Amino acid sequence: MAESMLGWKRTHRCTELSIKNAGEEVTVMGWVQKQRNKGGIIFVDLRDRSGILQVIFEESDCGAGSFAKAEKMRSEFVIAVVGKVEKRSGAVNENLATGEIEIRAKQARILSESETPPFPVEADSKTKEELRLKYRYLDLRRPDIQQKMMLRSKIVSKMRDFMAEEGFLEIETPVLCKSTPEGARDYLVPSRVHPGNFYALPQSPQLYKQLLMCSGYDRYFQIAKCFRDEDLRADRQPEFTQADMELSFVDVEDVIEVNERLIQYICKEAIGLEVSLPLPRMTWKEAMERFGSDKPDTRFGMELVNVSDVVAGCGFGVFSAALENGGSVRGINVKGQAAMPRKKIDALVDFAKGYGAKGLAYLSVQEDGTYKSSFAKFMTPEQLTMLADKMNGEKGDLLLFAADKNDIVYNVLGALRVELGKQLGLIDESIFHFLWVVEFPLLEWSEEENRFMAKHHPFTMPMEEDWGYIDSDPGRVRAKAYDIVLNGVELGGGSVRIHQNDIQEKMFEVLGFTKEKAWEQFGFLLNAFQYGVPPHAGLAYGLDRFVMLLVHADNIREVIAFPKIKDASCLMTQAPGSVDDKQLAELQIAVAKQEHAEAEEKGE
Repeated sequence: MAESMLGWKRTHRCTELSIKNAGEEVTVMGWVQKQRNKGGIIFVDLRDRSGILQVIFEESDCGAGSFAKAEKMRSEFVIAVVGKVEKRSGAVNENLATGEIEIRAKQARILSESETPPFPVEADSKTKEELRLKYRYLDLRRPDIQQKMMLRSKIVSKMRDFMAEEGFLEIETPVLCKSTPEGARDYLVPSRVHPGNFYALPQSPQLYKQLLMCSGYDRYFQIAKCFRDEDLRADRQPEFTQADMELSFVDVEDVIEVNERLIQYICKEAIGLEVSLPLPRMTWKEAMERFGSDKPDTRFGMELVNVSDVVAGCGFGVFSAALENGGSVRGINVKGQAAMPRKKIDALVDFAKGYGAKGLAYLSVQEDGTYKSSFAKFMTPEQLTMLADKMNGEKGDLLLFAADKNDIVYNVLGALRVELGKQLGLIDESIFHFLWVVEFPLLEWSEEENRFMAKHHPFTMPMEEDWGYIDSDPGRVRAKAYDIVLNGVELGGGSVRIHQNDIQEKMFEVLGFTKEKAWEQFGFLLNAFQYGVPPHAGLAYGLDRFVMLLVHADNIREVIAFPKIKDASCLMTQAPGSVDDKQLAELQIAVAKQEHAEAEEKGE
């Protein structure tokens, strides 16, 4: 039967005790990690969020009642113990922070009993993630998960300290917002009071923080919940947390400067990492041409090489077709892998196809100086040598090529480069490479929409020197936009915002909005811009991603208390779920039934 805490008060967490506390009487509380009954003596490993502490029960010290309770204790029982801190009678346990001491129990209470857990509550669990997420409240007891969650809390706390010191005001923005186009799908919330109308959950606080700049708040900051109805992956969730900021009377350099110091401070305070400033920068164009990605992993080489000039007119149809269609031929040099089995090369081809490639061409430089290639018959030995030289190919190297439109070539080789980096162990996982990627295109062409779309969002300021091309060559216009990248992952992004009405209206025009449509969707912002708006800029970090990378987690779910899985459902609560008809009626919503089952029954 469970007992109460009446009259008892915890004096210490487990690892707050050390040899310095020897001789003191203390009260500790937590979960039983393990119980070992050695006959006249019982050892209990007591666990709380700080770590593990050994407790010893002997009947001569704690009495028959407490000793009987100790005999009953099992994994995950919640207990309280009053006892004396002593130097460990056995060997020191170097693996525990409390390895020099133990508690000799005088009294004990069982505060709560536990059924046998569906999996062991232990660090580095080998239990399938689906089962752990179903019982997430147990999974969260695991020491390694708790360490990550506590570090997350520390990062947020230190971030708030820094931002307050820098003059930022923490201001909350609404969660029930107006749905706007451009970007990922909104999560919609029906309104009972306004039947047939919907709120949207915010994809970011973007418009509100710009309005705060219009309101004169100068420097804004928020740890903001955001929501996007999009497909998930390892570093993405349908609901996530942003560390969001906006600043007035600033340009690109001002935003980068304060954020570099923020990164330096967080890394030092949270994990003891020294980050040297200034951080390196790379233009979007350079990042794409060298790494095939706007979030390049710069911890290893294997950079892309443009060989279009070398293969022009070579007679290989795949190369020729790509060049004739305005594309390019580019390659990567996989050093020392000329002997890679054909089966493995075929697997790389399949991998590349998953990123839009029609195939991969390869050229291996044999140890005797000859070439083995999928396209050798279309080129002379001299042309093959020129190609290998352009790729810095040496004996024993494997050269892989993609030929298509530039965006496909970048996508394919950028992904292939990272995949090979992982397979071949070229990436030092212990290091942190921060990088600013700057001067993004303002616009990108959408084949699906048959129009230009905003690369970031419709409120991004173009670079003044490029604005003259907005009508004649919109794709040439660069934006005052910047992303902060860590180890090949986008940590955050931002831009200088448009604060002039004429530029904003032109931007909407280029994006295909009529003036009426723009005012319908964004009227509250455009109206505010008529009353004196300061130049302003901002940035937002994906806080979950930042923590994930700093703790070397493999998946963003490891640093979110109650995450969703790939289909955006929660295994623990079974959300999303159906609601009763009364709730739907109040909202004047009818759920459309799938009719295919009825049709099958009728033989249609």
